[in-house]
Amino acid sequence: MAPTPLTQQVAARILDHIRASAMPRGARLVERTLAEQLRVSRSPVREALRLLAAGGLVEAAERGGYAVLRTGVELHGPATAEDVADDDRVYFRLAEDRLNGVLPDRVTESALARGYRLTERQLLRVLHRIEAEGWIERRPGYGWEFRPMLTSLDAYRDSYRFRLAIEPVAILEPGFVLDRAAVQEARERQQRLVDGEIWTVSKATLFDLNSHFHQTVLACSRNVFFTEGLKRVDTVRRLMEYRQTLARDRALVRCREHVAIADLLLAGDRQAAAAALRRHLSTVGPEKLIAGGNAPS
Repeated sequence: MAPTPLTQQVAARILDHIRASAMPRGARLVERTLAEQLRVSRSPVREALRLLAAGGLVEAAERGGYAVLRTGVELHGPATAEDVADDDRVYFRLAEDRLNGVLPDRVTESALARGYRLTERQLLRVLHRIEAEGWIERRPGYGWEFRPMLTSLDAYRDSYRFRLAIEPVAILEPGFVLDRAAVQEARERQQRLVDGEIWTVSKATLFDLNSHFHQTVLACSRNVFFTEGLKRVDTVRRLMEYRQTLARDRALVRCREHVAIADLLLAGDRQAAAAALRRHLSTVGPEKLIAGGNAPS
C-alpha cells in the first residue's frame, strides 16, 4: 500500500529534524518524543519511521524502535510511491526465492544486484527492510547472511501449537496488567482492516498488523519469556505466512475476531478473552494450512 500524504510529510519532517539536530548514526529515534516535537499523534510517526526504514534511512534499534542510519549529506529523502511499489515486488520475489531454496544462506550485494537487476539504492532499501524484519543480517566485513526461518509445514504447524500453548494462558497470568492505550490502538488498526483496508494492504503489512496485535496482548502479561518467545516465532514464521496467507474474505473474519478479543479485554473480561483467543488460534492455523493447499494431518 502506498504511503499516505501525511506519512510522507511526517517522514520529511523527521529527516529535517535529523539534519537540524546533527544526530549521529545510531542515535535513537523515540516515537513519543518525535510526536511531541512534530505536534502529531504517534500513529503517523510510526508509519513515517517504517517508510524511512524501508528506504534505508533509519534502522531497527536493538532495544526496539528505530535509530538513525544515514545522516547529513547521506540523506536523500524517503522513497516515492513508485519506489515503494517496485520495492515490494523485489521484496516478495526475494522472500519466495529464499523460501524455495534459490538463495543461499550467504549473499553479496553485487550478486543480488546482478541477479535481480537492481540499482544499489534500491537493493539497500530492500535489504534494510529485510534486516529490520529480522530475517537477514549483515556479516562482519562483507556480505549478508539469511537467518534461520521456518521452511516446512510441520514446523509451521508446530509454531501455531506453541502459540496456542502460551497466548491464552498469558491473558490469565497473575501479573497481567492491561495496557489500555496500546490495546485500544491495536484494536483500531484491526477495525480499519475490517472497514476496508483489508482489501488493499500488502501481505507484509497484513502480517505486521496481525502480529502486532498478538504481541500487544501478550505484552500485557508482563512475562518476558512469553513476549520474547512470541517475537521469535513471529520472526521465523514470516516467510511461510506469506505463502500460507488466507484469502482476504477469510482474513477479514480473523480481523473481526481480533476486534472482539480486544473488546473483551477492554471490558475487563479476561476469562472470555482468553477463551476467544484460544478458539481463534486453534482454528486459524489449520485454516491457513488448508488455504495453502496442505491439509493438516
